[in-house]
Amino acid sequence: MTPDQNKQLIRGFIDQVINQGHLDAAGDYMAEDVVELEPFPGQQPGLAGVKEVVQGMRSAFRDMHWTVEEQIAEGDKVLTRFTWTGTHEASFFGVPATHRKVSVGGMVIDRIEAGKVQDTRIQMDVFGLMRQLGA
Repeated sequence: MTPDQNKQLIRGFIDQVINQGHLDAAGDYMAEDVVELEPFPGQQPGLAGVKEVVQGMRSAFRDMHWTVEEQIAEGDKVLTRFTWTGTHEASFFGVPATHRKVSVGGMVIDRIEAGKVQDTRIQMDVFGLMRQLGA
């Protein structure tokens, strides 16, 4: 795949799986044995773990929406800088629902192999998120 096709793959995952909540489509974008290089606490491995994290975030922030701010692609890697917004409507990492609106920035580096994400490394402003939740 070309770098532009790799960028489109990541945008497709964000749109279909994260923003629209089509978790069953996650396998169209990520390998079954995808490796999360910096997993969430307690995240199980592989595609099941990715789906679990997305489901958990969508449960806590039902109106969650990710916006791609910029992307850089080189070879088999794509760096995506994003901002996500949402309203905290259910417990998230032990913080009960606050009904506060949040805006969280971050970046993810994905490595694509055979047309699917093989490994991923996400960095989010978790401290800023927790501050916005009053934790």
